[in-house]
Amino acid sequence: MQISPNSVVTLHYTLKDEAGNLIDQSNDGSFVYLHGAGNIIPGLENALAGKVAGDELQVTVSPEEGYGQRDPARVQSVPKEMFEDAGGLVVGAQFHAQSPDGQAIVVTIAEINDDTVMVDGNHALAGMALSFDVNVVDVRDASEEEMSHGHVHGADGHHH
Repeated sequence: MQISPNSVVTLHYTLKDEAGNLIDQSNDGSFVYLHGAGNIIPGLENALAGKVAGDELQVTVSPEEGYGQRDPARVQSVPKEMFEDAGGLVVGAQFHAQSPDGQAIVVTIAEINDDTVMVDGNHALAGMALSFDVNVVDVRDASEEEMSHGHVHGADGHHH
């Protein structure tokens, strides 16, 4: 069966940056996603379309097809007093915040100053070309429930 919209894809992957540094990999288990539901970055999803179990591929994804270019407008300085535990803040810590348009986002503390904290709302991989080594392990049709929910369920189904 070929990978197409509404198929459940099981794969093993290794993700590296442009310099060949390991960023992530599927480790002990496989990665499973619902193709066509926007569950993975567009560049990788597009490259997997039409592949079958057993296919191996190397894919380089541009920032535009990955996590986007870094947006300087997503970096801002906020008063330190906005944080409950300002004394416990550390550079690199991540937390959930709300964007100006009301959407939930993850921000990273980029810098801590005397009275302010610089937070970065860009994805950690924004602006990077990403290199994937992928092995397609399995492809199956999604269940009606998986399609309606927009994600893969385990062997015993999914309970919300």
